[in-house]
Amino acid sequence: MLLLKTNEENFKAQFDELLRRGHMDMENVSKIVLTIIAEIKAQGNSALKAHIEKFDKWHVENDEALEVKTADMKQAYDALDVNLREALELAYQRIYAYHEKMMPKSWLDFEDNGTVLGQKVTAVDRAGLYIPGGKAAYPSSLLMNAIPAIVAGVKEIVVCTPAPNNELNPLLLAAMHLCGIKKAYKVGGASAIAAMAYGTQSIPKVDVITGPGNIFVATAKKTGFW
Repeated sequence: MLLLKTNEENFKAQFDELLRRGHMDMENVSKIVLTIIAEIKAQGNSALKAHIEKFDKWHVENDEALEVKTADMKQAYDALDVNLREALELAYQRIYAYHEKMMPKSWLDFEDNGTVLGQKVTAVDRAGLYIPGGKAAYPSSLLMNAIPAIVAGVKEIVVCTPAPNNELNPLLLAAMHLCGIKKAYKVGGASAIAAMAYGTQSIPKVDVITGPGNIFVATAKKTGFW
């Protein structure tokens, strides 16, 4: 672990170098992302499978291989250690209760002069969730993005998450089962954002995309192509 001490003579130089570590050429990133988007838009699943082989290092034999099976989600949930399952369920309950309190309400107000004021709150039909999964598993991201959609009454939730070497973390699979996810796909990066934005032969087009991601995911979201 790198330790920096403010009283050292070269602290400023070391700190400046540390700040530069996260710098990336945004122009080059944007070019890469735009290329990925164009390929997904034009080729659909074919481009998805090529990107997965390139970035996640596994061969996608057919379109069905992109899908995360609900049976695998349930199996992972059933196999959880009791304490871990209870912790996951407690997190679900607390996140649900919090967002239930935040849920905006529809209302109408009829004034004496005939004026009608109010608002109507309607959930989108389909929400896309991007859940990172490159170097670590993020079941918390799944819970914190899926549960607000569940509370809001979103009819269908679509999850995309990368599966390096065609492997998914069991705890993430268990969280999907707990949230009742029916459509999940082993797709990551800007490819996943483009797939959910435009739709492919396997992944349906969504109305909104949420969830964290790396600079390529963030750039794809900000491109404004959908």
